[in-house]
Amino acid sequence: MIGAMFGAAGTLRWPSGWAFLGVMTGGSLLHRAWVARRNPEILKRRKSIGAGTKTWDKVWLAVFWPLMLLVPVVAGLHVVRAQGKPLPYWAWPVGAALFATGFGLSAWAMAANPFFEGTVRIQPGQEVVESGPYRYVRHPGYVGLILLALAMPPLLFSGWAFVPAAVAGAWVVLRTALEDAMLRRELTGYEQYAARVRHRLVPGLW
Repeated sequence: MIGAMFGAAGTLRWPSGWAFLGVMTGGSLLHRAWVARRNPEILKRRKSIGAGTKTWDKVWLAVFWPLMLLVPVVAGLHVVRAQGKPLPYWAWPVGAALFATGFGLSAWAMAANPFFEGTVRIQPGQEVVESGPYRYVRHPGYVGLILLALAMPPLLFSGWAFVPAAVAGAWVVLRTALEDAMLRRELTGYEQYAARVRHRLVPGLW
């Protein structure tokens, strides 16, 4: 990420770029520490692709992470190399709030769900989880991921960066729909859970 975003900017003299990396690093360390204290086993399992991972999810992952990387790259091209008009200063605290909310929700979901792996599959002994944020929406981790994508452009003061961020968010919505349909078909008890917790991502909407 460092090479890509500063390469796009054409310089290392990008204060908001370095601030963004500081926020990302600090948030990642806090996120990992929180999950490690409450659900350490899941961190180990997320390091590899589990047997039975859906082929469509491998394709999804191959597209998603380059999309996320494209956000700071576009920001570097826009606000630094092209000297485009940056977002106003109040955008930064908005981005920071979205970032904190997204990381916090992700950590809460990972701590509550012992089956929160990095790929989509039915795991041995997997059960429906209804504790923590799963009481409110069926895929809280994806809500956090969308918020993280949308937090990046204001943290980098780039309006253009909302384009890849929005595409990344839409890509997460697609994965949510695909995974939810798979869980309805293949995970015992999920259909009943979906009847109790009716919304996938946004209470009252979808």
